[in-house]
Amino acid sequence: MLKDKIKQLASQYAADLIEIRHHLHAHPELSYKEFETSKLVQQQLDALGIPYTIKATTGVIGLLKGKNPDKRIIALRADMDALPITEENDVPYKSKNEGVMHACGHDVHTTCLLGAARILNALKEEWEGTIKLIFQPGEEKNPGGASLLIKEGVLENPRPSAIIGLHVHPQLETGKFRFRGGKIMASADEIYITIKSKGGHAASPQETADTILIASQLIVALQQIVSRNRNPFSPSVLSITSFHGGHTTNVIPSEVKLMGTFRAMDETWRFKAHDLIRKLSTELVHSMGADIDLVIDVGYPTVYNNEQLNSITEAAAAAYAGAENVEESELRMGAEDFGYYSQVIPGCFYRLGAGNVAKGITSGVHTPTFNIDEDAIPLGAGMMAWLGATVNMEV
Repeated sequence: MLKDKIKQLASQYAADLIEIRHHLHAHPELSYKEFETSKLVQQQLDALGIPYTIKATTGVIGLLKGKNPDKRIIALRADMDALPITEENDVPYKSKNEGVMHACGHDVHTTCLLGAARILNALKEEWEGTIKLIFQPGEEKNPGGASLLIKEGVLENPRPSAIIGLHVHPQLETGKFRFRGGKIMASADEIYITIKSKGGHAASPQETADTILIASQLIVALQQIVSRNRNPFSPSVLSITSFHGGHTTNVIPSEVKLMGTFRAMDETWRFKAHDLIRKLSTELVHSMGADIDLVIDVGYPTVYNNEQLNSITEAAAAAYAGAENVEESELRMGAEDFGYYSQVIPGCFYRLGAGNVAKGITSGVHTPTFNIDEDAIPLGAGMMAWLGATVNMEV
């Protein structure tokens, strides 16, 4: 059976794949600077004889054909960039690039897709269709590498009927997978506010507009956007995460800068909230005698898993890993630029369990101690290969 052959090859290749992951983890690169990572991916595809093109400078798009290559076309996606975090793990493959770390598991995603490519290439006479392998740059930073690849035609020539991606989940035990149809991850927009007045002596606040007080009032008032305007059945978060102003005890600063993020699960509410944020902020600041500059940097859209594709993919995953190891994923207010793909073609974004409580592997993503149980790598590569070889989505 194809399933058994995939599992056998995933096990056979496990040591090589873990070595690739170690290399990637030790040499992380920030968004849009994944030059060496891209070269490694190209070398791996060259060794397999899989043709590829380069898009968005560092993105690598491979095309793997099985029997009857026009019968079905599926895209598999992995991201490649790291985060500006200093690693605290004491492991032989610790990051060698100071202040840069694969703290979100993109080294694992890239390794799993390379593993899937290797497996599928070895078995290309046993599955039908064409698989587009998308090694994507810049998931961690606006405008999102997915949006750049789409603009450069990654979903055309040939056009996939569906796209599938995975993400490691350290709070899920290795061997488990999670799927969910419909909305699964939030949109993410960045908010930048500057409040300005002429400043003045702290002993004479009546002679100026107090930017510190105004900013404080605004932070509190902005919480009304979510608490009193949003449908309570639609998850949404507005967080002000940075407050910069002043440098001494006796001066009211002429400028205060705020930064924050707005997350939503509903695209209509998302942009209505933008208008409310602008209106409330402008009117409050002006009413207190100061000026305001406000920028909302529109980021990633919501991640939406096509219900039909999710059902097909989840059933395939259960057939591969056992129904007892396939669970329903939780809603997450984190964001992912996979959402750009799912706006264009049916998408399914699922979770790969990579935690192990017994081994002490529990740190979350985006932390300096994030790591994975590497038993998850052959499982992830095998699952991607299986889904790539078997999922058929008509459009």
